[in-house]
Amino acid sequence: MHPKALLDACSELVRLILKFDHPADAVVSKFFRDHRRTYAFGPRERASLAETVYNVLRFKLRYDHFAPSGSGPKERRLAILGFAQHLQDSAAGKPGALDFLKDALFPNERTWLDNCLQIQTADLLERHRHNLPEWLVQPLKAQLGQDGGQEFWALVDSFQHSATLDLRVNSFTDKRADVQKELKLAGLSSQPTPYSPWGLRIQGKPSLTKLDAFARGAIEVQDEGSQLLSLLVDAKRGEMVVDFCAGAGGKTLALGAAMRSTGRLYAFDTSAHRLEALKPRLARSKLSNVHPAAIAHERDERIKRLSGKIDRVLVDAPCSGLGTLRRNPDLKWRQSPQAVVELVQKQTAILASAARLVKSGGRLVYATCSVLPEENEQIAAAFSAAHPGFKPVPVASLLEELKVANAAQLCTSDGLYLRLWPHRHGTDGFFASVWIAA
Repeated sequence: MHPKALLDACSELVRLILKFDHPADAVVSKFFRDHRRTYAFGPRERASLAETVYNVLRFKLRYDHFAPSGSGPKERRLAILGFAQHLQDSAAGKPGALDFLKDALFPNERTWLDNCLQIQTADLLERHRHNLPEWLVQPLKAQLGQDGGQEFWALVDSFQHSATLDLRVNSFTDKRADVQKELKLAGLSSQPTPYSPWGLRIQGKPSLTKLDAFARGAIEVQDEGSQLLSLLVDAKRGEMVVDFCAGAGGKTLALGAAMRSTGRLYAFDTSAHRLEALKPRLARSKLSNVHPAAIAHERDERIKRLSGKIDRVLVDAPCSGLGTLRRNPDLKWRQSPQAVVELVQKQTAILASAARLVKSGGRLVYATCSVLPEENEQIAAAFSAAHPGFKPVPVASLLEELKVANAAQLCTSDGLYLRLWPHRHGTDGFFASVWIAA
């Protein structure tokens, strides 16, 4: 594909992304569908387009700062900067990395780009270095600023790079070591994840859909942190288990595999559309104990009928998603303090409702992929205070019982909560709290 045409496509996609009308991944997917006849996108072009717009989202404040000194439409200037970053990352500093892009630029644009690239990050203002909204900076510094800010900047650096590709091996049908060997024969190098017993980590973003391991349900894409949430539920054979906010069912499938396809596993969600995405994955998984059901709200009659009957309940609550900025950098611009306040109200209501399902001696797990205390520790503490019949269980001790390596390092200093950070653990940012019902 000619570099000029590719840059034009990048500019148009940047324009659409920055409307922030929809999640970035959905906008990118729709763009590819809508323009499959306009542009001859191959795998390389698709990767370049996606990484360009994600770089624009990752470094938006910095690029906004550079853009006024250039010429032409702003979205084109932002696309040039994002594309340049992608080429530099891909070439790992090799000479001539930017030649492809420069072939698409006018002389004044080449000069402007060279001037931008000469600016050292250390010389920029703090906001142009961290590229985070100010309302998010302070809560992160409050949690990570005890070392003079070094850890905050380590987190910033992790957010400015794409996430690794983690796979979960279906423990109901396959063994991790066997799948690792199978992937190697298919030309994919992988490493066991350091904490999850089910995970394999792959560098890069290879296509998985044509692999036999994928087609037969031996692997699913799932961040290691998400795998650990399912592990914490510790679902057993023959139990009744509820995944209260199942979404597309990634954790549901992990729970079903842990149950060896026995017992009864309910996958509840208020979005029937998201649950539809579970069906083909469920068919591949070979699980027969999963029962997806769309509910109207957390007080739905289907919920009431199961009150006090469930052995284990996982509440992976709707949240800001700010722990997933490596893969969803648009969220830092699409979320707001007011949205977080509304989410906290929803999380509180959902957790209280889900708790009614748990039978005496049963386990309740609350989780988010947020890094904000308002959605995490504060929710858990408030629930414990309002529900004395639920005893908090230190997550560190549970992980040790499950033989997870370095369990204490995955938790808050008191061992009470799971607290995963991208820069510390190589996972998305996750939180989990566990209770046992009296």
